[in-house]
Amino acid sequence: MEKPLEIRWHGRGGQGAKTAAFLLAEAMIEQGKYAQGFPDYGPERMGAPIRGYNRISTEPIRLHCDIENPEIVIVLDPTLLRTENVAGGLVEGGKILINSPAGPEELKSDLDLGNGSVYTVDATRIALEEVGRPIPNLPMIGALLKVSNLADIESMTRIVSKKFEGKFNKQVVEGNLKAMKRAYQEVRG
Repeated sequence: MEKPLEIRWHGRGGQGAKTAAFLLAEAMIEQGKYAQGFPDYGPERMGAPIRGYNRISTEPIRLHCDIENPEIVIVLDPTLLRTENVAGGLVEGGKILINSPAGPEELKSDLDLGNGSVYTVDATRIALEEVGRPIPNLPMIGALLKVSNLADIESMTRIVSKKFEGKFNKQVVEGNLKAMKRAYQEVRG
């Protein structure tokens, strides 16, 4: 069996890490892949550290446990770089995508990555400018698509649009789609 691509999300309650993991899994399933998306957190409260996980494969996934050795780590809140071991367990040559205005080279020296790669995008700024709220999850999905080639941005735009249309007004949907596309273009690394 092929090993699935494993992704670990680090965020704080209210930033959309759980939603992003679920949305990414749903999008991958709609594209004909097998996928899992699930959270891991303690007491539910705004601002508390949480984790989300994804597994993505072209074959059925039989694993149902936390992800210890991800190929990709996504950090929605850069303050977690000081309080959590976000690079812990990252596979050799893995990728870390960080929501930060800082450049990748500035942050790489603070992480124990070996030959891993660091990518950054100012997802919070993009979300504020496009959606009016500091929720970085959709911009981070856009940036993830760019650094991983999981799906093309147009396919993801259609999937997200379809998922959000019944839940949010047109302005919120369009803002999130713009934020996702901007982050796809603006990711550095």
